[in-house]
Amino acid sequence: MGELAKSLSTKTIVAIGIGTAVFVILGRFVSIPTGIPNTTVETSYAFLALMAVVFGPVAGGLIGFIGHALKDAIFYGSPWWSWVVVSAFVGFLLGFAARNIKVEDGIFGAKQIISFNVSQVIVQAFGWMLIAPALDILIYGEPANKVFVQGLVAGLSNMVTVGVIGTLLLAAYARTRSKTGSLDKEETL
Repeated sequence: MGELAKSLSTKTIVAIGIGTAVFVILGRFVSIPTGIPNTTVETSYAFLALMAVVFGPVAGGLIGFIGHALKDAIFYGSPWWSWVVVSAFVGFLLGFAARNIKVEDGIFGAKQIISFNVSQVIVQAFGWMLIAPALDILIYGEPANKVFVQGLVAGLSNMVTVGVIGTLLLAAYARTRSKTGSLDKEETL
């Protein structure tokens, strides 16, 4: 068994498996074409954000990587590695940036929402608008004007999707958790 697997809890490994499956399903069946070739509005990134915040950067990175690679392989014949790498990057950094957001403690108020969204906008801007186009040019020899437009559209649509749906998912999840210290010890007579 590899060192990574030894350091992950069973709960995290299960979350990676389920998260990957949901990412693939959402990426295939709940995405909206943008009119830009090979670029869609992806609800899968809102779910990736939820999983990364709840289960951490390693789970977020692996769900992004495996989920995107499988989706591309199953539905398009082969992975588009530049974007697979960015999905892993986004999942990892969302989990890392959100480590101070305590949704497990039932807390996801205005301060956490702002922090989450500032982080996700920065991470996605860097990933989709810089890294993905640069890798498209380096790996596939794609024309710069094409890939930077694709990266801009993907980045902006993912920012909005994660900002709206991801925030709603995290708020709903936080409401299912007990706030720290909310249960008082029952007094005995």
